[in-house]
Amino acid sequence: MGVFTYEMEVVTKIPPAKIFNALIHDGDKLIPKIVPQAIKTVELIEGDGGPGSIKKITFGEGSQFDYVKHKVEALDKENFIYSYSVIEGDALMKSLEKITYEIKLAPSPDGGSLCKNISKYYTIGDFAITGEQIKAGKEKSSGLFKAIEAYLLANPDAY
Repeated sequence: MGVFTYEMEVVTKIPPAKIFNALIHDGDKLIPKIVPQAIKTVELIEGDGGPGSIKKITFGEGSQFDYVKHKVEALDKENFIYSYSVIEGDALMKSLEKITYEIKLAPSPDGGSLCKNISKYYTIGDFAITGEQIKAGKEKSSGLFKAIEAYLLANPDAY
């Protein structure tokens, strides 16, 4: 088994508490509403949304995948840290044991936020992640983040 790690940083004008509430706290409801072509539904299968909880994410019609199941690993509302693992679903492509994500939000000097996302792909056997796959993953993550940012900028009283 190999582990492939990549990091991505995104800067936004939205303060950490506001983006955390929209993206993490209310994301299960908000994301399908603003990007239904990407994520159709998010269903809590087990737990209360905190660590140990399992969520089923059903992708929209434009996705190459049908669904994944996430396990919430950590949720730190005070420090704006959220981590989860993809533990089941066709996005694992029968070549990955799991994918973990850790999202950290920190204040930026201009009153906005710096969002750091660390992704780790745990491969099965000698499977290797390609540069194209990493680029595609970064583009999807960035697109989702930018969609939430655009929603919050267009709706300044939300959250």
